[in-house]
Amino acid sequence: MALTSAFTSLNLPVKNVAQSKAFFTGLGFGLNPEYPDNETSAAIVIGDNLQVMLIDQVFFNTLTEKESVDTGKYAQMTIALAFESREKVDEIVNTALSLGGKLHAEPEDHGFMYHWGFVDLDGHLWAINYMNTDAAQG
Repeated sequence: MALTSAFTSLNLPVKNVAQSKAFFTGLGFGLNPEYPDNETSAAIVIGDNLQVMLIDQVFFNTLTEKESVDTGKYAQMTIALAFESREKVDEIVNTALSLGGKLHAEPEDHGFMYHWGFVDLDGHLWAINYMNTDAAQG
């Protein structure tokens, strides 16, 4: 059997935990009550056994000896999430834009996959997708 994680937490440095928390809860994501929610961190649940830990940039820098990426210049990764419909993709991206996020790219329709993306308040890239499994298989 292949190695799998029972739980995954992506740690993202943010400039202002309260603002980032408001952004992601404004999108509809919930907080993980099992993790600290304070001025240095907040855990946002984005899927079954998957969360994003929003960590204050200053505190984040104490967790590593490496410099964190300047998201104004560099993309370190894209966080890709899949949802149940094209309409949900549009709703999420439009809500992100209304909450202060920026457009990452124009929507793309590949028939089997619909993709749109945004940049959050701290410059992290989010790809929001709908996969039409019937079209992908046929």
